[in-house]
Amino acid sequence: MPIIVTLDVMLARRKLRAKDLAAAIDISETNLSLLRSGKVKGVRFETLEKLCLALDCKPGDLLDFEV
Repeated sequence: MPIIVTLDVMLARRKLRAKDLAAAIDISETNLSLLRSGKVKGVRFETLEKLCLALDCKPGDLLDFEV
């Protein structure tokens, strides 16, 4: 898959645990784990917005494109 999810990198930069982020944006730890691993087919803009607000970043900081 050419879209790479770099959520783990941002979590490390912000010194946050996935469990805390999941609670902050009100999604299950399981869904966050699937997103972190790149095993999802898509992500809602609402979820992406919540992630960006919680992590103080832009969508491009969480997603990368590999050719």
